[in-house]
Amino acid sequence: METLDAFALLDMRIGRIVRAERFPEARKPAYKLWIDFGDRLGVKTSSAQITERYRPEELLGRLVVAVVNFPPKRIAGFVSEVLVLGVPDDRGAVVLLRPDADVPLGAGVF
Repeated sequence: METLDAFALLDMRIGRIVRAERFPEARKPAYKLWIDFGDRLGVKTSSAQITERYRPEELLGRLVVAVVNFPPKRIAGFVSEVLVLGVPDDRGAVVLLRPDADVPLGAGVF
C-alpha cells in the first residue's frame, strides 16, 4: 500500500473540548472528554491519558486533533469514540496536538 493511501484511511478532524472530567475508574490516570466536531459529527467522547500536563478546567474550549473513524472502545464502562492525538514531551507526558489558529469544527486534517 502506498504511504499516502495509508494516511488517507485515517479520518482526522478538529474538535473543541466542551466537557472534561476526571476518570477514576480507568486503570491509568485519564480524563473523560466530550469533544464537539461541529454539525456533521456532533459531540463525541474520548478517554485521554493527559493528566500529567492538563487539568480538566484548562481543557475546556481547547481545539484538538482526533482520529474519528476508529471503532468505539469501552474503557471502564465509558465509551471512547475518538482518539485524541498528542506527542510525548521529554518526560513522556502527552502534549496535545492542536491547530495554532481558530478553524472550523469538524475540519479535516490533510
